[in-house]
Amino acid sequence: MPPAFLSLALLLAVPAAAQDAVPAPAPPAAEWPFAQSDVPVEAGYTFGTLPNGMRYVLRANDNPQGTVLVRLRIGSGSLEEREDERGLAHFLEHMAFNGSKNVPEGEMVRLLEREGLAFGADTNASTGFETTTYKLDLPRSDPALVDKALMIMRETASELTIAPDAVARERGVILAEKRDRTNYALKEVEDEWAFIAPGARYPRRMPIGAEETLRDADAARLRAFYERAYVPGNAVLTVVGTIDVPAVAGAIETRFADWRAAPPPPVPQAGPLDLSRAGETDIYIDPALSERVTVTRLTPWRDEPDTVAQRRTNLLRSIGYRAVNRRFETMARAADAPFRGAGFGTGAIFEIGRATNLVVDGFDGKWQQALEAMAREWRRAMTFGFSDAEIAEQVARTRAGQENAARAADTRSNAAHVAAIDRMLNDGLVPSSPQSALDRFEEFAPSITPETVLAALRADAASLENPLIRFEGRTAPIGGAPALRAAWDAVMAEPLAASARTSAAAFAYDDFGTPGMVTRDSVEPRTGIRRVQFANGVRLNLKRTALEANRVRYRLNLDGGSLLATASDPLATAMTATLPAGGLGKHSQDELDSLLAGRTVSLNLAAGGDTFVSGGATTPADLDLQLSLLAAALTDPGYRREGEVRYRREIANWFLRKDATPAGALGSQLGRILSDGDPRFTVQPPAAYQALSFEKLRAVIGDRLENGAIELALVGDVDEDAAIALVGRTLGALPPREADFLPREDARRRTFTASRAPHLVLHTGEADQALLQWTWPTTDDSDPAMVQRLELLERIVRIELTEELRERLGKAYSPSAASAPSSVWRDYGTFTVAASVAVAEVPAARAALRDVTSQLVRAPVAPDVLERARRPLIESYDNALKSNGGWMALAAQAQSEPERIDRFLGARAIVEGLTAIDVQAAAARWLSPEGAVEVLAVPATVESAG
Repeated sequence: MPPAFLSLALLLAVPAAAQDAVPAPAPPAAEWPFAQSDVPVEAGYTFGTLPNGMRYVLRANDNPQGTVLVRLRIGSGSLEEREDERGLAHFLEHMAFNGSKNVPEGEMVRLLEREGLAFGADTNASTGFETTTYKLDLPRSDPALVDKALMIMRETASELTIAPDAVARERGVILAEKRDRTNYALKEVEDEWAFIAPGARYPRRMPIGAEETLRDADAARLRAFYERAYVPGNAVLTVVGTIDVPAVAGAIETRFADWRAAPPPPVPQAGPLDLSRAGETDIYIDPALSERVTVTRLTPWRDEPDTVAQRRTNLLRSIGYRAVNRRFETMARAADAPFRGAGFGTGAIFEIGRATNLVVDGFDGKWQQALEAMAREWRRAMTFGFSDAEIAEQVARTRAGQENAARAADTRSNAAHVAAIDRMLNDGLVPSSPQSALDRFEEFAPSITPETVLAALRADAASLENPLIRFEGRTAPIGGAPALRAAWDAVMAEPLAASARTSAAAFAYDDFGTPGMVTRDSVEPRTGIRRVQFANGVRLNLKRTALEANRVRYRLNLDGGSLLATASDPLATAMTATLPAGGLGKHSQDELDSLLAGRTVSLNLAAGGDTFVSGGATTPADLDLQLSLLAAALTDPGYRREGEVRYRREIANWFLRKDATPAGALGSQLGRILSDGDPRFTVQPPAAYQALSFEKLRAVIGDRLENGAIELALVGDVDEDAAIALVGRTLGALPPREADFLPREDARRRTFTASRAPHLVLHTGEADQALLQWTWPTTDDSDPAMVQRLELLERIVRIELTEELRERLGKAYSPSAASAPSSVWRDYGTFTVAASVAVAEVPAARAALRDVTSQLVRAPVAPDVLERARRPLIESYDNALKSNGGWMALAAQAQSEPERIDRFLGARAIVEGLTAIDVQAAAARWLSPEGAVEVLAVPATVESAG
């Protein structure tokens, strides 16, 4: 595996057809990873190999019901490229959408949109170092659509036309994508890899490619790569979902049998990697990067096939690494923390070596303090080992994960099964059943001791003597490379003493008073959502489903939210999300993590528009504890200083990085621009954030925690009557509180600027990156019909912008459109279009935005475009309640906002009834080009652009 895999999700997929040819003899078929393993394969998978060498994996699964995932994996990525082919694997992936034997250029995405697959969301592809994967997420499982997906994958396999004119048109899109993806983070990774593996192949094979290669690429070179890498023996087709497995297997054999066999390309070498390198130092400076020091030693790669014994060894290792990192986490959470975070681990660099890394993120100018504190604690762990309590905590977490997986096994999603197949193909991990994994864990658990963990950790991690040391940050360390080396050598030579470890106490919150009485209990007849109210005013909404076994999702809404911020106190709720870092009155956050280890509970809080929100997932067995944790957070927040300190440190780092990309710079200014500087929507000076405290937050939020209306929703594998009793003894037992959410009508006023003057925002990122955004005022979401018109218009604009800016002009990779009618601000909403382009292409992009929106205002949209936008939207409504997330959207405020259920149930009919005239009317009302506010982000070195 790559050392830091960069996933390049490329918004693409696959075309389809067949090939008239006599099959040639196939090379020996690749062996499945489980063939030589004693780890049992879970029942339910069907593995097949065609005579030409192509393999397939099938599994019938009905979650989400009536949907199917189809994947075509080609076992070659950017590592397969020769020096003059850098970027061709990714370029070829793009060409899969640009014409094949049976699907003309430009028709594949349209064909799928007509079937309800949205480009990007359901039709996608990605190129990595070792694989290229084409992905189709089918919203229905009817045989005709499954067969169409197989046809498209067959087209991709060997029938792409790769026409010279299509290559020329796509070149601009790929160069635009490369431009968009280049930023401080990517450049930092490139420098890191060049330092770790100078002269190796993999640092020079970033999937996005080299610009000179992309500019010179032609159809002949792409076809040569295609014919070399896209052969049956290098391909695996995966189909998971509501399928008839024998029928799909037969269809695969019929469609792919004539794919001509050819030898797969040899496995490319990622190296060479000089494992003897030591004592070298690298310093990398970028204004967007906070300080980090990485200490590394390289060791030989280990061939460790997946076996029961190897899994036991891996478990001991992982517990050891997690125990060390848990210590670092505790240190980072302290009020006087020596660093922001630290980590310890060992991983493979493809199959050419292994790297053991110690990484510490320090505060600017404090790298030595951070390095020394991390190194001392790491040395203690590696020298003296771990306490019983430390290992017990990690074992409890592992056991809980295994138990939860086993209990939920029957309702795993299609995506979970695809992920298991991917792990098998990419990492050689046998897809065994969760129950068998739990059984093996329990059999081995008595052997997991501090002694066995330490021995496994020492055997796995490299000695960090005379390591490679790498520094990154905004300014070079005083003393440079010699200072870094001297600090490391000094801390490694220090005398060492073991530190005392404390054991976690019991959770201190289990009595909230006399259980509350239920005063109202009814069922919403159309959805089956049970609506309960307690005597103290707490509302509870319940929806039992069979979609996720052993999983209960929760969401608590508390009156208040961002509406508590005012023009005179715009940062009133800014620290809300940090409140859990302050722990509870009787437990710090770190103590909670230890004493609740092995329990599936969480604590978080965020300021939503008009409510404070806490949400997550638990299990039926842990629901009582989760509710107790929520009640404790309301009644006894800790407001500890360490939370304040962490907030100030992170917000300071945000200010130093906010302008490092066009999107960051534009996003930090947009609220001010659209609101004419209303302080509530304007980023305040850094000093204002540094002056915030939990004392100030308590003054704002304390009354809401004590008295604000509460609405709790529980969705999933929940026993309704038992849950009502548990809520009654926790949240329902609290003192009486407001029964209704306060309207706060005066606070819901938000204006949109009347000025249409363009705005220029400066970023400090790449010199050739610009971001052009137009924003129109629309309306709130009180009119369901208008909401649906705007949503359909959003999808139409996205299609039209993609075809104009991407496909026709080749100026932008992923132009966007978004409608956002507000549920919080009265008569307020926005419609936004944006395109990331080269600075020189801003005038062309501006003209394209004007042309697209003007055309939609002037004339009805074409019937085919209307349907290509409508079908994925309808499918999204048809599938919305096939997940607990969809049900939660309805249940969350089913009592305070019951009209949300009405609108959801009526939305599909509204969308089906919308006409091209309706869409034109919406565009004419809201999207006049003269009515948009333009914001343009350009490099700080550019004063204007067109």
